[in-house]
Amino acid sequence: MSLEAASIPVLIITTQDSTSSNLKRSYTNFAPSIWHDTFLHYADPQSLEINEILKEKVQVHKEKVKMYLSSNDNISQKLNIIDSIQCLGLSYHFEREIDEILAQIHFHFTNNSLGTKQSSLYFLALFFRLLRQNGYHVSSDIFNKFIKNNEGKFNEIITQDVEGMWSLYEATQLRVHGENILEEAHNYTYTNLKSITNQLSQSLAEQTNRSLKQPLHKAVPRIGARSYMSFYEEDPSHSKFLLTFARLDFNLLQKLHQQELGNITKWDSSCIASLPECMRVVFNAIIELFVEIESLIIDSGKSNLVLQHVKQAFSNMAHGYMVEAKWCDEGYIPTYDEYKVNGILTSVYPFLVTTFIALGEFATKEMFDWVFNVPIILKAATFICRLTNDLASHKFEQQRKHVASAVECCMEQYDISQEQAYEVINKEISNCWKDVNEAYLNSHDIPKHVLDSIVNLARISEFMYENFEDKYTNNELLKNYVATLFLDPIVI
Repeated sequence: MSLEAASIPVLIITTQDSTSSNLKRSYTNFAPSIWHDTFLHYADPQSLEINEILKEKVQVHKEKVKMYLSSNDNISQKLNIIDSIQCLGLSYHFEREIDEILAQIHFHFTNNSLGTKQSSLYFLALFFRLLRQNGYHVSSDIFNKFIKNNEGKFNEIITQDVEGMWSLYEATQLRVHGENILEEAHNYTYTNLKSITNQLSQSLAEQTNRSLKQPLHKAVPRIGARSYMSFYEEDPSHSKFLLTFARLDFNLLQKLHQQELGNITKWDSSCIASLPECMRVVFNAIIELFVEIESLIIDSGKSNLVLQHVKQAFSNMAHGYMVEAKWCDEGYIPTYDEYKVNGILTSVYPFLVTTFIALGEFATKEMFDWVFNVPIILKAATFICRLTNDLASHKFEQQRKHVASAVECCMEQYDISQEQAYEVINKEISNCWKDVNEAYLNSHDIPKHVLDSIVNLARISEFMYENFEDKYTNNELLKNYVATLFLDPIVI
């Protein structure tokens, strides 16, 4: 059955109701797009012919880095090069090599303790962060030697080690529930790094401030890669070869992304008479998306059951929006807990993860069942999305008739002020990250790429709504990021 013949019934009912009723839409003044047809010319394949010389250069650099990784036996140097590779956005080239190196290091640590008693704070924190983010259980007890006596406080001497403090701060982002030493370390390093940024060199101060604002573990890797190149170049010990590789690879990927943007921009709309005008383009784009997904699934020889799971995930999401619309229409303020349950659907993340699985090699009944049961890592990521979104946008939304956000629901349920609600929600976001970290360590039967896709969705939310800014609504806030990622190549 084609998708046109089996389109989403929830949406059809909604649009028919809206055209037949006398209800007035609540409008708001969203800023118009600043991009217009900027990306349309990228739809012409000839305008984006990828330079074969550039592809060859990238491949040559890739092979040299592989050789370096396999020939270097110094654990500290290997960890540093892996860290640089990840921060420069190159790790997708070396997933197998990095996995093997970290497995070897973890094995040696487990059996020989890697001389942790003699190791520096910087090394231990880097070791801890890289292994934990790759799914290895590393005990936070390795930081005990930096605790002052039995007071549970960190020794003030570490404040003299700026690089070590920064490394420890980044490591604390991987903490899970009950790790009091990392909780203390996070607060201690954040406070001390914040207090000394004006004493650092300009480059180090900028990197530190960026880290305090958006630590590596919570940052969108692709967005951070280009800015990290500038910091990396300022480091006297940086590898010129690796930096050149990162710039070449960035430009090559940018060409590929431009092709994708051009194809997306080609989406067109045909008249769908039964829908209100404001819905026609959106609905037709959704139909075209599902037709494309259906085509890809059929071409790959997968069962039509896969597409049914994607349709069901979309229908569930639409149902979540219908619930919100009903609450808004009735003026009902749900409890904070009730709002969060529905927020799992309106975050869009279960639908996105289902689609990701459907298009990959992970499309099994077991994987779809896992997503539809909303495991802890997905639930935590959806809450991070829903809550960061609401913190940033609720004031703007409440200027018109709109469903209550998490902020209003929290204030109502607990009879607290707006500022107190912010504190409750921010604490919950922090706990959700601990849930994400813990689930990542314990989900050994789930493909790493699936887990990474969920973590990346949480990272996108942190970026899009950082500092109470809504970059979706105010596209001027995204302008420089879009230009940097998709329009402006790096001069080499």
